[in-house]
Amino acid sequence: MRPELFRLLDISAPSYFMLLLSGFLFATTMGVVWARRIGENPDVIVDLGLFTLLVGGAGARILHVLADGYFWDYVHLCTNPSLVDVHLTKADCLAPDYAGIWDAATQICHPGKADCFAWARFWAGGLTYYGGFIGAAGASWYLLKRDGFPYWRAADMAGFVVPVGLAFGPMGCLLAGCCFGLQTNSPLGLVFPKNSPASESQFKAGQLASMHLPSLPVHPTQIYESAASLAIAAICLLYVHPRKRYDGQVFLAFVALYAAARFVLEILRRDDRGEFFGLSTSQLIGVGLAIAAVLVDRHLRRAATHRAPPASAERSA
Repeated sequence: MRPELFRLLDISAPSYFMLLLSGFLFATTMGVVWARRIGENPDVIVDLGLFTLLVGGAGARILHVLADGYFWDYVHLCTNPSLVDVHLTKADCLAPDYAGIWDAATQICHPGKADCFAWARFWAGGLTYYGGFIGAAGASWYLLKRDGFPYWRAADMAGFVVPVGLAFGPMGCLLAGCCFGLQTNSPLGLVFPKNSPASESQFKAGQLASMHLPSLPVHPTQIYESAASLAIAAICLLYVHPRKRYDGQVFLAFVALYAAARFVLEILRRDDRGEFFGLSTSQLIGVGLAIAAVLVDRHLRRAATHRAPPASAERSA
């Protein structure tokens, strides 16, 4: 684990945020190259990247706060920090960097002061992909329509560019220790260090005698998601794109493929997440988006068929 990638002028650069930002920059660069190759204005893609970064980041943070099971922690952190449990050792709790309050009776650390803006610190981690996706999709529709850029052509570009960018985020999760998987005896299993989120989760589940011990081996779901994202990008770019029948098909394929991959990955994950009706937030949203992708695909296929000239007209031409 390396939650902090580096420090510059005593300013911390969280690994998750830096990898996420790298993914956005890489995806935006790919989009600029694509726009130039098809003769469209690349400046629109740059604006699109910046706009979706801001709006998507806000959407990802809001969904995390509301649906990932931490809502009341953020509320109590503002109103009554003594109700928030922070699983640190006594030494780390009382260290100047954290300056928490140690409860000797429960052996639990509590924040030393109220913080009503912790919910807004998206750079410190705690982002939900589908919140960012929904926010970015809405922002891109507005921006592209405003600039007169073909929306569904841009969406097809996103269909193979976005999953490449997505491959960076899970690597930040891996460095931060979050989004870990179920315990496994597989050779692929990873052991996280003591006081990691995996150790804390296994201690709560009675699998470890103390959270101050290294975790038992777990599925590296972060690596699985990164690999799945790259595979989806390759499928969309090398298979779907050359065979597409209408603008928007590549994007819809990406939405459906990622929803399926994420549904399976959520089964293997063990970190705390929101859950409704036995499914995680991401599974529920993914199912809804996959159904929407199928319905939109049918609509656009019919529209493309109606626009196509009759076979006789093609022969006479």
